Amino acid sequence: MANVDDEVPDPSPEAAPPSRMVVVSNRLPVVLTPVDEEGWTVEPGAGGLVTALEPVLQRIAGTWVGWPGVDVRQVEEVQELLDRGSGDRGFEVRAIGLSPEEEERFYLGFANQVIWPLFHGFPERCRFQEEFWDCYLDVNGRFADGIVDELEGEDLIWVHDYHLMGVAKALRERGVRQPICFFLHTPMPTLDVFRKLPWRLALLESLLEHDLVGFHTERDRENFLHAVRCLLPDEAVEREGSLVRVGDGSRTARVGVFPISIDAREFAETAATEGVRLHALRLRQALPGFVDEDPDSHLMLLGVDRLDYTKGLPQKLRAYQTMLRRHPEMLGRVTLVQLVVPSREDIPLYEALKDEVDQLVGEISGEFSQENWSPIRYEYGQWAREKLLAHYRAARVALVTPLQDGMNLVSKEFCASSVDGDGVLVLSEHAGSASQLHSGAILVNPYHEEELAEAMHRACTMGAAERKRRMSKLRQIVASQDIHWWTDSFLKAARGDRSRRERRWPRPQASRSDPVVGLSPLARGLRSHSAPGEPGAAAPGGGDDEPEGSGGPSTLPFRLGTSGTRAGDGHGYE
Repeated sequence: MANVDDEVPDPSPEAAPPSRMVVVSNRLPVVLTPVDEEGWTVEPGAGGLVTALEPVLQRIAGTWVGWPGVDVRQVEEVQELLDRGSGDRGFEVRAIGLSPEEEERFYLGFANQVIWPLFHGFPERCRFQEEFWDCYLDVNGRFADGIVDELEGEDLIWVHDYHLMGVAKALRERGVRQPICFFLHTPMPTLDVFRKLPWRLALLESLLEHDLVGFHTERDRENFLHAVRCLLPDEAVEREGSLVRVGDGSRTARVGVFPISIDAREFAETAATEGVRLHALRLRQALPGFVDEDPDSHLMLLGVDRLDYTKGLPQKLRAYQTMLRRHPEMLGRVTLVQLVVPSREDIPLYEALKDEVDQLVGEISGEFSQENWSPIRYEYGQWAREKLLAHYRAARVALVTPLQDGMNLVSKEFCASSVDGDGVLVLSEHAGSASQLHSGAILVNPYHEEELAEAMHRACTMGAAERKRRMSKLRQIVASQDIHWWTDSFLKAARGDRSRRERRWPRPQASRSDPVVGLSPLARGLRSHSAPGEPGAAAPGGGDDEPEGSGGPSTLPFRLGTSGTRAGDGHGYE
């Protein structure tokens, strides 16, 4: 059995936490399942955010605010059920309800058909509807009301992700002066993409109401700061250690880079269990022509993706098809196992994507299948954790090739689960994890399908010594920069911010150049063509002809962790 302790050190020392914390996310860290017309079962949630923050809340006490996935009319009943389980959890849970109409307009509408495609660089897929925006503000206001009800003393408020970017503004309007922090789990788009949002000024100004704003990569932070410099030119932007502070005289926000990660030790320990080892062996033995004594006799390529146009599934499948055409010697020697997790099945765009993926799988199978060999095994559904880790351990090559991703934790899960020290990671340069894993992965541009095809072939034919050298480096990075390191890094920055909260910069002598200053956030957000920094307006710090991210703090390096890699060398989850 692999010696996990050789490569996965203990988590870094914990940051001194705040006295209390209120965590805010779209969904709660519990799963509610109706068992009949009048009852529910409550089970613990899973995922990286729950793994990271539950221990902190249990240690310091606090509340998690979010939507339990039920109708607003059922919230009172659900809240009573959640309150009864608070003792076992070690922290409180506050449920925020949504009506069916709000779920349609806020969640499926603005969050998933405006912000999600826009922030991933697909503005042509956006539906800019005023009713979506109005509902987004209303729901963010309801979250703010729920937070206010839970606040005590100097609680730290930590808001997560694109669903809730308007919460800070709503909290300040309600008189909240406690520190508010925010972390964006998606990429931050470039200015030319972000300026297409009709309500861009309102969102920017709400984000700047936070005391600390965190991004996955340096490039995401620079995209945000470039938008601030061009669209809100009266904001002063200055470096403060590893952070950048932004202020207009009335308040100050600090902006940092904090790449999220996984519980590397837990993944490694589970992958090293006898059950997972035997499951992985059975997966390999099921490959046609595989011989136990010869691990190169048949190779598994693995893809694990949500069904989403940002994940590049059609591009990956076409590249695999190209590899088999160009390298016929690989026929019968490799199998692509593609696991696809259902997502947003109520949106027609995703139904069309599934049809395209199904068709490509059929084409590849029809073109290359032999009597005892199929080039691809495609599974659509959900998988138990042990099965997923067995696939990670069985695979020779992991194909993590999103068109754009905030982080992509599959890349890190594969590395942590590769306890045999063997395996090759083919990673999109547009995944946020490329900023940390570039030194051990094969980086590719997923839009260049021929390049991706050759990267697949290179990974399949790479020698054992190089594979193990690369994987050792990847495992060290993932182990040293794990989910506990991420939480500690963010909370240390938030703790430092609390000692600076009373410091305010002098308001600039000149009046704000924005001709609509003083209007409501909605009115300001609607102004779409005359903001400073846009065509026809002067933009201190760079205009339209300036390359994205040029000037300002982008020239200053920012290092995290112990691997010696610089956050921001690549381009950024979920």
